[in-house]
Amino acid sequence: MTTSPIERAADQFVTALAQWRVERGMTKKQLAARMGFDPSYVSHVEGRRHKPTEDFARRAEAVLGAGGAIWQRFQEYDELRHARTNGLHRDPPVPVQWLPPGTGLIVEREVAELAYTDGAYRCTVQRWLYNAGVEPVTRYLAKISVDRYPHDPAGSNRHHRENPLTFDEMDVQAFAGEGAAAEPMQWRVKLDRDASKEVWLMFANERGQFPLYPGERTTIEYAYTVGEEKWGQWFQRAVRLPTRSLTVRLKLPESFEPQVWGVEASLAAEVPVRTPLERRTEGGRAIFEWSTDAPLLNARYRLEWRYRGADAPVYEETGPPEPALPRASHRMRGIGIIQRGSDLLRQRARHFQLPREGVAARNAVTRLLTSLGRLEDLHEFSKGVGLAASQIGVPVAAAVVRPPERDTEPVVLLNPRVVGESSECDEQYEGCLSFFDYRGLVPRPLRIDVEHARFDGTRVVTTFERALARLISHEIDHLEGRLYVDRMAADAKLVPVAQYQQTGRPWDY
Repeated sequence: MTTSPIERAADQFVTALAQWRVERGMTKKQLAARMGFDPSYVSHVEGRRHKPTEDFARRAEAVLGAGGAIWQRFQEYDELRHARTNGLHRDPPVPVQWLPPGTGLIVEREVAELAYTDGAYRCTVQRWLYNAGVEPVTRYLAKISVDRYPHDPAGSNRHHRENPLTFDEMDVQAFAGEGAAAEPMQWRVKLDRDASKEVWLMFANERGQFPLYPGERTTIEYAYTVGEEKWGQWFQRAVRLPTRSLTVRLKLPESFEPQVWGVEASLAAEVPVRTPLERRTEGGRAIFEWSTDAPLLNARYRLEWRYRGADAPVYEETGPPEPALPRASHRMRGIGIIQRGSDLLRQRARHFQLPREGVAARNAVTRLLTSLGRLEDLHEFSKGVGLAASQIGVPVAAAVVRPPERDTEPVVLLNPRVVGESSECDEQYEGCLSFFDYRGLVPRPLRIDVEHARFDGTRVVTTFERALARLISHEIDHLEGRLYVDRMAADAKLVPVAQYQQTGRPWDY
């Protein structure tokens, strides 16, 4: 039986809603109570007996903290639903975004500006804050980081070790309130590293304290300066609190002939921003501005630029010349593979509720197979290759593995777990797409028995041996929040890929 696009979109909304409700450990009754609905209403929406409204979707997103996933699915459904009626009979607009009790601090609007003047960049950030929590707010954490060579992390690290950013040069200033009512904010250092700083902006000064009490609003503004020798050609904003509106602005000398573009970065990939930047000229400055409403939590938005003018400062693409360092991980990151250090790689993946979440499972597998194809265009995997959903930013229990034999179909794993293994083991060098600059000697059993699910919910047990057993074990480890380095002997050393002598060879059995 076929379904229409609108029915599929509705199914995807319901799947996302149920998935996040289970993830948060809530019953339908508990979710309804938090959302302010009758307990039967959530059941009716999940059962497709009621159509979701904008208000329902906003409340579900706010209560479940889904990072925008529920809201995105609703928007996709809503666009299809109203395209069929040419936009007629839309739900009445929601005048104010609903917030669950105790939400905490909300950024109602942020405007972040970076201006270049006389060899230095001055960053100014304004945030309009609303305390939707139940406790007074007495301080606000501001994070500051620089990256002189953003496309050469090793070069940047060397540069900032030799030329550390200091508070003395930054001239940090902060204020709360607007106009004549603005109060200077004291600040305290939380973190002080060569290329990154964290400071607490205190709702206090020498005249006393002025906490932001529940239900109150205020504006804060903080600014700092960084010389051009320590600032690369990018300006990034990370969404760390629920935010309703974000604007990023650059002010650069028009004579530098700047060319500017925008990038949206998530855990899964980097893509161009979805709307164009606006440009205008004022007083000899080229001003570039980009805005978005309701940015996703944990998303990062970055403006990058290059100068084409003859009198513009010269920026090297990489750091000072040093012996070549491995860059394989940069290529992996470039196609959306999450790298070691991300918290997501240390989280246990959520199992699918099959067959109810069959659509979501198929979508995850499709994304994995697409990424696998991109990987095989980028690198020759003579030992075979596997990819877990967590490595592309999807924290669900799905993985695909392509055996060493190139003409063999990939193995698809849903909700897998090892239920048996041989006592006989061997040690072989392994690599990892999330840690691709090194190889490590890892002991694993020569045979494993794996219980896994089909899309219809039935479970089967499959036996894998030798190379395929190693590949499968590696991916199941990913779904359990484990990396291959965790299985290495305590005295074993990682081998840089430049020194590894077995690239292009299959494992030896």
